[in-house]
Amino acid sequence: MTDLPDVSLEPIVYLNGEVVPLSEARVPVLDRGFIFGDGIYEVAPLYARASGRLAFRFEHHLARLARSLEKIGIVNPLDNAGWRALIERVTEANEAEAGLAADQDAIAYIQITRGVAKRAHAFPAGIQPTVFVMVTPLTLPGAAQRAAGVRCVSAEDRRWLHCDIKSVSLLGNVLMAQYAAENDALETIQFRDGVLTEGSSSNVWVVKNGVLAAPPRSHKILEGIRYGLIEELAAQCGIRFEVREIAEAEVRAADEILISSATKEVLPVTQLDGKPVGDGKPGAVFAALYAAYQRAKAEQA
Repeated sequence: MTDLPDVSLEPIVYLNGEVVPLSEARVPVLDRGFIFGDGIYEVAPLYARASGRLAFRFEHHLARLARSLEKIGIVNPLDNAGWRALIERVTEANEAEAGLAADQDAIAYIQITRGVAKRAHAFPAGIQPTVFVMVTPLTLPGAAQRAAGVRCVSAEDRRWLHCDIKSVSLLGNVLMAQYAAENDALETIQFRDGVLTEGSSSNVWVVKNGVLAAPPRSHKILEGIRYGLIEELAAQCGIRFEVREIAEAEVRAADEILISSATKEVLPVTQLDGKPVGDGKPGAVFAALYAAYQRAKAEQA
């Protein structure tokens, strides 16, 4: 009988040069991430493989991290090689000390804030960014959830107009996630002025007559790493792909609705606001994209 890892052990994290148990990590209250939400974050899946842990499309995640940092005027603390080495260091610490099994998928969380300074709205000069990294187990949606599809609700998108920045200022997203939870749904699909934007923590895709459509890349949505991936997978599968504004009425009349994110991969939405999507079952486009997604993971390894 194989001994199971002790999941009660707390994660080992990195904070400003130190690798410590999560409960020992401390950030000063004047950190601008705490005071102003002045920082960015990134989340990347780490898939367990016999040859080692696979940081899936990690270069794309690091490119988005760099874009977000540049847009808010924080100098990237590390180059890509440095980020890879840091993630590996934290992952190895969790395998050695926190019960993370070598055959267990994980998620890497990176957060960078402008740093600690006297409270003032304008950027202070000469301070060091706060860098935090955490690696924790990742549980992906199971076969039953993929087979049944998920429930979603909808709401007006009232967030700020820099959604392309992966900011730690996530109150608008938090409220939409809470709205979904209160309505026994997985996600809230948002519309701005009658046009589809995205979910609280996912990109949204619409299928009609076999054509897959996505909202344009813009400041109104966060371009998920799966955005580019699914565009590639659609081409591989021979699925026609369109990038355009999608009216709310089109979403409600869709044959299929899909959501995607690092932790969800790609999931079928079979109910929106209590009404079935299409015939109320996951569709052929979802099935093709999900299979292609798994092939992409296997091929990168």
